[in-house]
Amino acid sequence: NSVSDIRRSILESFWVDKRELLPQADPVWVEVWLSADRDEVIRRFESLLQTEQIERSEGNLKFPERAVLVILATRTQLERLIECSDDIAELRLAKEAASFFIEMDNQDQTERVRDLLGRTRFNIETNVAVTILDTGANNGHALLQPVLSDHDLHTVDPSWGVNDDPDPRRAHGTLMAGTAAYGDLLALLNSTGRVDVTHRLESAKILPPSPAVNPKKLWGYMTAQGLSRAEIHAPRRKRVACLAVTSTDNRDRGRPSSWSATIDELASGYSDGTRRLFVVCAGNTEDSDDFRNYPGSNMTNEVHDPGQSWNALTVGAYTEKTRILDPTLRGYEPIAPAGGLSPFSTTSVTWEKRKWPLKPDVVFEGGNVAKGPNSSIMDTEELKLVSTYHDPQVAQFAPFWATSAAAAQAAWMAAVIQAHYPEMWPEAIRALIVHTSEWTNAMRLQFLPRTPAEPSKADYAKLLKICGYGTPNLERALYCAANSLTLVAQAELQPFGERDGRRVTRDMHFYELPWPMEILRDLAETPVSMRVTLSYFVEPGPGEVGWQDRYRYASHALRFQVNGPGENRRDFMRRINEQARDDGEHPGTEGPRDHWLIGENTRNVGSVHSDVWLGHAVNLAASNLMAVYPAVGWWRERHHLGRVSKRARYALLVSIHTPSVNVDIYTPVAIQTGIAVPVTIRTS
Repeated sequence: NSVSDIRRSILESFWVDKRELLPQADPVWVEVWLSADRDEVIRRFESLLQTEQIERSEGNLKFPERAVLVILATRTQLERLIECSDDIAELRLAKEAASFFIEMDNQDQTERVRDLLGRTRFNIETNVAVTILDTGANNGHALLQPVLSDHDLHTVDPSWGVNDDPDPRRAHGTLMAGTAAYGDLLALLNSTGRVDVTHRLESAKILPPSPAVNPKKLWGYMTAQGLSRAEIHAPRRKRVACLAVTSTDNRDRGRPSSWSATIDELASGYSDGTRRLFVVCAGNTEDSDDFRNYPGSNMTNEVHDPGQSWNALTVGAYTEKTRILDPTLRGYEPIAPAGGLSPFSTTSVTWEKRKWPLKPDVVFEGGNVAKGPNSSIMDTEELKLVSTYHDPQVAQFAPFWATSAAAAQAAWMAAVIQAHYPEMWPEAIRALIVHTSEWTNAMRLQFLPRTPAEPSKADYAKLLKICGYGTPNLERALYCAANSLTLVAQAELQPFGERDGRRVTRDMHFYELPWPMEILRDLAETPVSMRVTLSYFVEPGPGEVGWQDRYRYASHALRFQVNGPGENRRDFMRRINEQARDDGEHPGTEGPRDHWLIGENTRNVGSVHSDVWLGHAVNLAASNLMAVYPAVGWWRERHHLGRVSKRARYALLVSIHTPSVNVDIYTPVAIQTGIAVPVTIRTS
């Protein structure tokens, strides 16, 4: 028994997916990640597979210091491989390709739907909804019936109806619905565990059905009308508005449009005081020539209108999909590496520096494209996601990809967070998604310089304009860990006021962070990190003046600062007061020793600011003071509009992370802040 226990624990230490996905007696397809990318290591492992009579899939992938193969193995066989090989670095469950489910006949697809529904628990009392602003949706699909009622199907024009477009090429809303309800549907179909759906859906049709050609419309108005229909019907719901409809021209270059400004206005509650979370797709590159020129073409294809919205969470795409099994595609390889930027994603590299927001904000899975002999392009289903087909009489599943699929996943994540934390503001949910995002190794290898020197802040600024802050992590968004914790503040202040007939900066907030001082000092020069994210919604002031002067578009701006090691409270407050009086607009002095990864020159654009402090634990213990203060905006400058005394809400998130899981920084902070710490009681 003890030998068996040791083998089990060793296997689990190599397994990076959820433990319930570990194979048992029946063989399953598993990705084996080898510890080197050298050919001799791959040949040595292939020889071991032959000796152990373990089947493998054709081909392999190579990354820096890693090679990946797919094998068909039982739990016992995996344990045996670990005993016999020093080349294994990690193990993961191999994913079925989207084509596996899409190519099934409808009867077999229906069985898969029944299986998923049988292990899904729906919260029918939920007050959280994702509102899909698109081509309508067909709720006759079995997966959508529990979450999308007839009463929640809306349209801006009654003559259009509420259902999805009958043309399969334009039926987009039902695809959005399946992913917004379930997240990564392909992963759920590949799993066997229980699924919890904690939110519902709403659909608002803002596009006319075919064969009508989309006329030139005031799309901001159509978007507002679509959302209004849902809000009038169910005014008390907490909703995430999801928009994956974009303009296809590239004439904005980050400049606000009437459409993006409408989204900013709706999000800020300018007219009615209700703040709203908008999730907007970044828009796609779709031309074969663009795919051939990846990733250079992504640098020149800019985020589409209304993705430049300051207040929206704008979502681009990355991809983990690199497995091609179709024998007819022999000789084809995925264009993007695993973890790299999706070939479909757009960027803001061409936008003017320090004037417009950094977009996209984050990236989610958006699929990949295959490139073959003579630079031929194959947009294969194997490299896409799966969602719900608009006509369940024909099929249950359809391929889904690009930034639409990424935005639907982001909306799903936002709704999960809202259901988990009912009192969390839209500003805080957006902050939490950004805050838990990280760049993959592939993104760093693709877009950061490969030199002995550390990447500069300018290098990170460019990476932000390509991949946003990276890909979010739901587990980190929902839970703290012993060696990683997050503090969240939701507050409001009055940025400006009047004194002696002048309009001046008024409020700022100071925080004393409850760091576990003794633990951090004991860690001494152990590397630690602190992440800070500040999120707020601005009221827009669009127009040509706004385009020329960034003070004019945003109603206000907020900034954060942390005291440096050795800077006491009095000196810190004096410094922040001086910066606030200077409107916080002049670039700060930054260098390699200022601890911040991105730096305020880059992060202080738009209305969500996130950065990572890197240093030694003993220095972090001394950097426990934080300030949030205002910078100039049109509330102060346009006094004739009578909004100089308005109050502004914000969400501030601060996390610290230590590399050792043996160090508990959570409990001391929980005790300081009055959070009950659970105690495990063992009985003999």
